[in-house]
This record gives sequence, structure tokens and C-alpha cells, in this order.
Amino acid sequence: MPMIRLTVPVGALTKEGRTTVQRDLAAVLLRWEGAPDTAFFRAQAWSYLVELPEGTQTTAEDDAPRFLVEVTVPQGALSERRKTGLVEDATKTVLSAADVAADDALRVWVLVNEQPDGTWGAGGSIIRYADLVNLAKGQQADA
Repeated sequence: MPMIRLTVPVGALTKEGRTTVQRDLAAVLLRWEGAPDTAFFRAQAWSYLVELPEGTQTTAEDDAPRFLVEVTVPQGALSERRKTGLVEDATKTVLSAADVAADDALRVWVLVNEQPDGTWGAGGSIIRYADLVNLAKGQQADA
């Protein structure tokens, strides 16, 4: 049950990138989390696009757009290898959606937040990582 949020200055994404980036980032997250490619898991991968008003994002150096990707996953869902792959692919996805060259990759920051077990609730219940693993195994067996 991952969540991903991209925060960008308004107008920083291409027209096509703005249309596709949320689903693309959600797919990247699910792939690196190792979730089954099923309708249920795709529906649980929430993706947000937050566009900042003009003039509300800058650095001490320049006004070139910066991109912040915040990922929230259950603790234990991502190994170090999976986190590395997620950060690489999320960065590439954002750069593509904004038509920014790969040599400007430092303009994309990816923060991976791991939610401690027993602190994620959905549908009025606590969702534990072990429950998600069992659910995923069941859906993989059904596929």
C-alpha cells in the first residue's frame, strides 16, 4: 500500500508529462516494492501531484525548477537494493516528464519514508506489512 507524491513548480512538466507522470511513478513504486501487477495493488498505489504556484520554489542559486518525490511505504517493503532502484527510476521518470536532461538529475530529490509496522491504517483497520505480503502471495498465486 504505497503512496508517492511529486511536488513541482507549476509549468515545470511538459503537457504529456503532466498527464502521465502520476501513473508512471506509481508503476515504478509498485515494481520496486515487488507488488503483484493486479488491479487491487494498482488501486492501492496512491499518487499525488502537487503543483506549487509560480514564484514559491527557488534556491539560493537560481530559479530552475526542482522536483521533490516523497515515497511512503510500510517498513520492510524496500531493501537497500530496491530503494536504490526506486530512486534511480523515479528520478528518470521525473526528468522525462519535465524534459530535463539527465545531467541535471540533482534537481530531483527522492525521499523514502518507511512507515513503522502497526501505524498504517486503511478501511478502519491497522494494516501490517505481513498482511500485505500474504495478500501479495495470494494474488501472485491467482495470476
